[in-house]
Amino acid sequence: MSVRPIHLLGSPVLRERAVEVEEIDDEVRALVEDLFDTMKADRGIGLAANQIGIARRVAVVDTGDEPPIVLINPVIVEHEGSVVEEEGCLSIPDIFAPVKRARRVVVETTDLEGNRTTVEAVDLRARAVQHEIDHLDGILFIDRVGPMKRQLLLAKWRRLRKGEKGYLKEVSPQTAETRGETGRSGY
Repeated sequence: MSVRPIHLLGSPVLRERAVEVEEIDDEVRALVEDLFDTMKADRGIGLAANQIGIARRVAVVDTGDEPPIVLINPVIVEHEGSVVEEEGCLSIPDIFAPVKRARRVVVETTDLEGNRTTVEAVDLRARAVQHEIDHLDGILFIDRVGPMKRQLLLAKWRRLRKGEKGYLKEVSPQTAETRGETGRSGY
């Protein structure tokens, strides 16, 4: 459908708890398509609706190794193990930190036909799912590091943003190509 601007750290919508989706309609399906298009254009592996300015409980994950996941009104119903790995975020570009997450999760979610279903995810896919559900709750990955590390990350963010105005990052299908990156940039 379309690639949307991504809201950056400082945008109030990133700190909102997204509202439940009442029914799966064409608007929700279009939102899911826009999330996938925007995520892929910015070389991400996950994206939540509030990252594009829409405070609804919808997110997508595509780690490239298994079928993509659509998360609508997701709830983690089971988790196991833990692992600390580096995370990044499309809403806080160029900032990375080690974050502790469950190694495996089972999530109850609604599919695009309106049925409740469960999805199991492990390793990177589980990390991405947890990261996106955090977004839907107004939590950013920098909230999951210690206070000293968070201060350092925020100071780096302010340096990177010096002179920048606003809280939107324009994304186009060419964005990733022009950056010359080979990897993905975040969730």
